[in-house]
Amino acid sequence: MKALTARGLTKVYRKGKQPALDSLDLEIESGQIFTMLGRNGAGKTTFLRIASTQLLPTSGSVTVLGLDAVKEAKALRERIAIAPQEAETIYPLTPRDHVLLGLRMRGMEKEEAAKRAREALEDLELTDVADTNSDWLSGGLKQRVIVAMVVRTDADLIFLDEPTIGLDPVNRRRVWDQLTRLKRTGKTIILTTHYMDEAEALSDSLVIINKGKVMAAGTPRSVKAAVTSRTTRVDVFDSFDRSELGAFGHVVTIAGRYRVLTDASGARRLGDEAVARNASIAISPVTLDDVFVDIVGEAEREGENGS
Repeated sequence: MKALTARGLTKVYRKGKQPALDSLDLEIESGQIFTMLGRNGAGKTTFLRIASTQLLPTSGSVTVLGLDAVKEAKALRERIAIAPQEAETIYPLTPRDHVLLGLRMRGMEKEEAAKRAREALEDLELTDVADTNSDWLSGGLKQRVIVAMVVRTDADLIFLDEPTIGLDPVNRRRVWDQLTRLKRTGKTIILTTHYMDEAEALSDSLVIINKGKVMAAGTPRSVKAAVTSRTTRVDVFDSFDRSELGAFGHVVTIAGRYRVLTDASGARRLGDEAVARNASIAISPVTLDDVFVDIVGEAEREGENGS
C-alpha cells in the first residue's frame, strides 16, 4: 500500500491568483523518508497541511495510509503526527511537559509516556534543559523540542515541515539520526527542507515543486541524472570572462564568481585551459543544489518569457 497518493490536488487561496497547488499528482511509498523541495511559496506547506487534515483542498484528492484525508480525517489523525513549521513552544511548559503532553493527548498511558519522553529528550540532547521554562530556551532548543514531540509517538506517518530550520550543523545531524532511526522501525516520514545537503543525505525519494507543480521526482541520484547531463561543476576564480566560459557548459554566477555546469569532457577542456592560463578553478560533482537552481531557474525564465 502507498503511504500517500495525491490526484489532481489543487488549492486556490484567492480566486484569480496563482494556485498554491496546481493539479498535483504524487505517490509516496511506505517506510521511507520522502522530501519535498521548493522555493518559499512553492506549495510545500500547503501540501503538508492538506495531507495532515489541517486544510481542505479546493479540488482533487489525497489518500494517506489508505484513508481519505478529507472524508476520513478523524481516523487518519490517530495514525499521523506533524511538526508544523509555525509551531511554537508554550509558556510556562518545560520540554518534558511538551513531550509528555503530546504523548498523553494521543492516549498513551502515563508510565509509557514518561518513558518515551525521557528517551526523546535524551535522543535530542535536551536532558539538561528538560525542566527549564520553554521561554528561556534558544530558538534552536525550541525547535528540537518540537521535533522531540513527534519522534516517540506511535504514528505510522510523520509530517515534518522544515524540522531543522535554525539548528546548527551538529544538531541538524542529530535530528537526521532520529529520522533515520524512525525509518528503520517502518515509519514513513514526509518532510520539507531548504537544505539541499539534508535532502541528499536523508531522502529515499524526493520531489522538486515550483508554483504548485511537480518539476522533478525520483531518488536524489536519479533526479540529478534525469534532469541534466551536466555531471560536473567547475568553480572559476579568475582569468576568465563569462562569454568565454559558455563554450565549456552552462554558466551561472555564484557570489560574484562563475560556476560552469558541464560534463567530464567539458571539465577536462576547461581544466586544460586553466592550466595554460595559470588560473584557479575547483572541480567537483554536480550537487542537488545545482540541479534545484537549474530546474527552478529554468521554470522561472520560461514563465517570464510566457508572460
